[in-house]
Amino acid sequence: MEASFEITLQMVITVFAGISAQVLAASLRVPSIVFLLMFGILLGSDGIGVLHPHVLGTGLEVIVALATAIILFEGGLNLDLQELGKVSTSLQLLVTLGTMSTLLGGSMAAHWLGEFPWTIAFLYASLVVVTGPTVVSPLLKQINVDRQVATLLEGEGVLIDPVGAILAVVVLNTILNDHTDFITAMSSLILRLGIGGVIGAAGGWLMSFISKRANFLSFELKNLVVLAGLWGLFAQSQMILSESGLMAVVVAGVVFGDSSVPEERLLRRFKGQLTILSVSVLFILLAADLSIASVFALGWGGVFTVLVLMFVVRPINILLCTWNSDLNWRQKLFLSWVAPRGIVSASVASLFAILLTQRGINGGEAIKALVFLTIIMTVVCQGLTAGWIAKCLQITSKDATGAVIVGCNPLSLLIARLFQEQGEQVVMIDTDQQRCELAEAQNLRVIASSALDTGVLEEAGLASMGTFLAMTSNGEVNFVLAQRAAEEFNPPRVLAVFPRDPQATTSTKENPVNQAFIPDLPIKTWNEYVNDGRVKLGTTTLNESDFDFQQTHMQALIKAGELIPLLVVREEHLQVMPATQEWEVGDRIIYLLHDPRPHLLKRLSGASQSTRLSLEKLPEVEEIPLAKLSQLSTSDAPTP
Repeated sequence: MEASFEITLQMVITVFAGISAQVLAASLRVPSIVFLLMFGILLGSDGIGVLHPHVLGTGLEVIVALATAIILFEGGLNLDLQELGKVSTSLQLLVTLGTMSTLLGGSMAAHWLGEFPWTIAFLYASLVVVTGPTVVSPLLKQINVDRQVATLLEGEGVLIDPVGAILAVVVLNTILNDHTDFITAMSSLILRLGIGGVIGAAGGWLMSFISKRANFLSFELKNLVVLAGLWGLFAQSQMILSESGLMAVVVAGVVFGDSSVPEERLLRRFKGQLTILSVSVLFILLAADLSIASVFALGWGGVFTVLVLMFVVRPINILLCTWNSDLNWRQKLFLSWVAPRGIVSASVASLFAILLTQRGINGGEAIKALVFLTIIMTVVCQGLTAGWIAKCLQITSKDATGAVIVGCNPLSLLIARLFQEQGEQVVMIDTDQQRCELAEAQNLRVIASSALDTGVLEEAGLASMGTFLAMTSNGEVNFVLAQRAAEEFNPPRVLAVFPRDPQATTSTKENPVNQAFIPDLPIKTWNEYVNDGRVKLGTTTLNESDFDFQQTHMQALIKAGELIPLLVVREEHLQVMPATQEWEVGDRIIYLLHDPRPHLLKRLSGASQSTRLSLEKLPEVEEIPLAKLSQLSTSDAPTP
């Protein structure tokens, strides 16, 4: 009874410490692994001594194996094959040529600088060829780096993990069996990858088939079926050939994620939560089991080994694998800098240390110490500076573009056409078939269904869109739709046309829904104006010399119910105008005017106009009859 309670206490401490580290990292916006390692070491035997992973016995190996399977499956699930196709050549080289170059470079550094025997040096290098999606993915989300670079780093992190782990097993087997030659070792590597790939592909297809066809299962039960399935695939592959299970779960995740399973987004959320828990538990346990004395025993040779791995081996690796790509030097330099090691390196190194010790081979603890030193140095140096490096290299990505608009009324169709003529993707949603046909007649993509269905929003691609706008004739419904979209998909901009309500405050963390255009917009009235042709579309740029004058008079027209600011172009980005938007010098306001007065518009325009930012089809001041909007093109756009 006492033994079982001790194990229970160890797990409770582990989970509590892991989640605390995640919360602290999220609040400070730094990689969670920094605090996970810190908390693990602090609680371990070299710290305050309250956490002792060895109490778990063989259970530690089981936890490591099952948690790693979840992590790799979730990584494969989140891979975007369409994006990967754009960098497929470079990614293939990183997983193949890059793995071999890191193996050779890392082993030479460990042998000559760390003074490890060649066999142990090769084993260390095989453990650090992986980068780790559990570190890279959260890091990329924080710094919002260029999509092409992000895709390459994410793809490398996920795909190289099973390759590196299997490679490490092959190297270990070669060490344990002196007679193993190179051909046998490579055959073992290919065989494990092949068996894992076949089992993973078949299992991923079967799980997606069940998720699509088993309508009698609740969503919660489907999640658990997938969890049981991925562990089943992992175990089956491991039974056929050890360490092939890692490849199986990655491939299963890729196949499942590419199968367009209903409510897949919610499944990703569930698996993401499991991954956070798994990473938290593993890092705390493995860090607590680390001997700080063994890390210091490495001396400066260990530090120099890691520095060479970061500043020599990685840049050479990127140079070899991207030499014929369309990546520029800034992107290549960032790829050279970001290669933090993660949980797979730590878990496999810990297991190998135990195995080598059991076989009476020296170097197990030293390898584990050097791997953890590599993780600490790469995460701290690269993880904490990646955002600054990305900004200096100017490779941060632009804001998400495109819009999902609910409600096919005259005013929303006008806004959709403005987005479309800017070259941004637009999807309309409405339950009225006749209105949908009117939208389709204007070459707009329409989904005739209810936006309350999250599957419809997923079909519209809201997860990758920059704006969600609900503007049906029912303000309360608009607000509910916008809240649902914000909670489920969290797009950068969520707006709705809804009546003024003390409980419907905007721009808060609790409620990210913004009131669109102006407070209490009489949308039915303005739809009638648009239908009857009693409005004109205008645009003006707010300049510094006349800013107060322009803003005052436009606000007066808004209060009089004669003008609606629809869109604002700021820093070359087209956005729906929120009711709470504070206008700035240089903003280009696109508006609708009822009973337009040319002499007033001329005064609003100011004496000088700045260079067009975008929307070349719209002139700076001159009003455009709505009937002509769809006929405009770059070549025949009127000039002011």
